[in-house]
Amino acid sequence: MASTILATNVAAPVESSSSAVSWGPIIAGAFAASTLTFILMLLGSGLGLTMVSPWSNTGASVTTFAVSTAIWLVIVQWLSSGVGGYLTGRLRTKWVGVHTDETFFRDTAHGFMAWALATLLVVFVLGSALSAAVGTGVQAASAVASGAAMGVSAGGAANAANSGSDAGSYFVDSLFRPSDPSRLAASGAEGDAAAAAQASRILIASAASGEVSAEDKTYLGQLVAARTGLSQADATARVDAVLAQVDAAKVKAQQAADTARKAGATFALIGALSLIIGAFIASAAAVLGGRQRDDDEVAYLTTSR
Repeated sequence: MASTILATNVAAPVESSSSAVSWGPIIAGAFAASTLTFILMLLGSGLGLTMVSPWSNTGASVTTFAVSTAIWLVIVQWLSSGVGGYLTGRLRTKWVGVHTDETFFRDTAHGFMAWALATLLVVFVLGSALSAAVGTGVQAASAVASGAAMGVSAGGAANAANSGSDAGSYFVDSLFRPSDPSRLAASGAEGDAAAAAQASRILIASAASGEVSAEDKTYLGQLVAARTGLSQADATARVDAVLAQVDAAKVKAQQAADTARKAGATFALIGALSLIIGAFIASAAAVLGGRQRDDDEVAYLTTSR
């Protein structure tokens, strides 16, 4: 008989039929956070575009633009995650018969899940719009920093044999600029085209190999002298000057690419940091909102009695 009573007293407690996850507040907080994120990203895009100018030597550099954008991402995560997490904690129902530590854990988990859902919404639903908004400013800054140099060193050299009208054709035109402008009308169009095509092929091959051979440089000098009326020494000097301009353009393009790479790496690292900060802020804000919700209910019940 005593053993029966003891077995009854130590019987396992009844498990609650309701889940510890309150999806309603989580979804509400996630929607609020994602909407606020979209609004703040549009605001940051507008502010970022004012930092970029199409005029040379004005506006922010690529690095400054990337760092400021990454810092703005931290601010966006701070604000949106705080609002979403607080709403998640404040809108949940009161958990009855739950220990304080368990309530703290559940609120933290709810805030984290609201942040995760908001992040997924931003990535999968609003990702294209945000990419277009932020990418506009990034592309503008990159174009100012490296567009001209890249066009000269890569695209210009590739298209010089076709039309001779792009940035790379300037170097070819510089090779065959007559010392006397009247010689330009006297020279045949077919001869000029053939000489320009030959010089273009030499420059393209040299760009691929990384240097101009002594034989090609000598031939270019002879070709320039024959088509422009310059002396052999002056023609060779012109070839050297143009090749130096090509090398300078390549170096400038490489520097611009390296700057863009470093700015992209900085942007990615600070962007990841902003997401971690957002997760922490959302969890802490949910705990704050849930605690205030429970305290307000206790205060209301106390004063109503």
